[in-house]
Amino acid sequence: MIVCESSTAVVILSYNSIAWHKLFLPKIIEQSASGYDVIVVDHASPDNTSEFIQHEFPSVKLIRLTENHGFAWGYAQALKQIQAEYYVLLSSDFEVTDNWFPPLLQAMQQYPSLAACQPKIRFWKDRPYFEYAGAAGGFMDKWGYMFCRGRIFSTLEQDHHQYDNDIEVFWASGGCLMVNAQKYHEVGGLDADLYAHMEEIDLCWRLKNAGYRIGAIGGSTVFHVGGSIISYGSPQKTYYNFRNNLVLLLKNEKASRLFWLIPLRLVLDGVACLPFLLKGDVKNIWAVAKAHFHFYGSFGKWFKKRKAAQQLIKNRNTTGIHPHSIVAQYFIKGLKTFDKINADTTTLS
Repeated sequence: MIVCESSTAVVILSYNSIAWHKLFLPKIIEQSASGYDVIVVDHASPDNTSEFIQHEFPSVKLIRLTENHGFAWGYAQALKQIQAEYYVLLSSDFEVTDNWFPPLLQAMQQYPSLAACQPKIRFWKDRPYFEYAGAAGGFMDKWGYMFCRGRIFSTLEQDHHQYDNDIEVFWASGGCLMVNAQKYHEVGGLDADLYAHMEEIDLCWRLKNAGYRIGAIGGSTVFHVGGSIISYGSPQKTYYNFRNNLVLLLKNEKASRLFWLIPLRLVLDGVACLPFLLKGDVKNIWAVAKAHFHFYGSFGKWFKKRKAAQQLIKNRNTTGIHPHSIVAQYFIKGLKTFDKINADTTTLS
C-alpha cells in the first residue's frame, strides 16, 4: 500500500509510454509542489518502463502490474493500492500546465457534494482547439449519446475562454479525472470488464445516481495528445464505444426507460453507421455490429452488474442530461457547437 504524503495521488497508468514520460513527466513533477504525489503504474509494459522511471525519476512512486487486462482494469487494480483523499487519473499522453492542479483541488474542497471533476482539455497537436476526449465537460442526450462542451461528435471548438466557468456536468473525462477516493470506492470504482472507453462515464453515472455532483473546472487547462493507445477512428475504438455505451445504459438507466431505449438504440446505432457506409468503411460497420452481438451475447453478465449498481442508488442526480437528441440537432439541424444546442448548464455553487 502506498500512503501518500499529500492529500492527492496523481496516478499515471503507463503502457510502453517512455516517450511520453520523457516529454511530460518533468512538468508533472515540477507542479507536484502544489500538493500532490506522483505515482506511475507500469501496466506490464515490455519496454522497461519500471527501470526507466526508477533511474530517471527517483522521486516518483512506482506500482508494477504483472498483467494487462485493459485500461479500466489497470486503474482499478492500482487504486486499491493507494491511500489518499483524492485521486487524479492522468493518462500518460497528457501535458499539464502551470497552476493546473490548485483549481481542481479547491473545487473538490469547496463543494462537499462534488465527487469528481476535470479541467479543460485541449488538443496537444492543435493547441487552440479542445480535445475530443472530454473537452470542457461531458453531457449525455436523452437517447444516451455522449458529447462535450467544446466537442460535439467530430466538431472541435477553439478555446476562446467561453467555457472558463465552473459548472456541473454529467461526466468528466477519464484522461484527467480528479475523484474523491472515498466516494470512488463507495460506488465500486471503475468496472474492469469495460476494458477501455466510457469506463469513466459509467463511474460518473453511478456517482450521480448516489446523489453526488460532477464538475468541469474552467480555471485549469491541460493538453492531450489523444489516440496514442487506440487511435481515433479505429474499429477497435468504435467497438468499445458502442458496446460500452449499451452496457452503461443497462447498468445505470431507469428500468422504465430501458424497456424501449435499448431496442431503439439498435435502430439508432444503425443510423449512426451511415457515415461509415458512405465512406465504404466496412471495418467500422462490422465493429458496430460486433458490439451489439457481444452486448446481447453477454446480457446475463451485464444484467448482474445492473443489479449491483441499482443497489447503490440514493438520489438520482440528472444534471447534465440534455433533454433533446444531439444526433438530430447535429446531423439534421446542423447545430455543431455547444452554444447552439440550448443545453442547460448549472454553475457550481
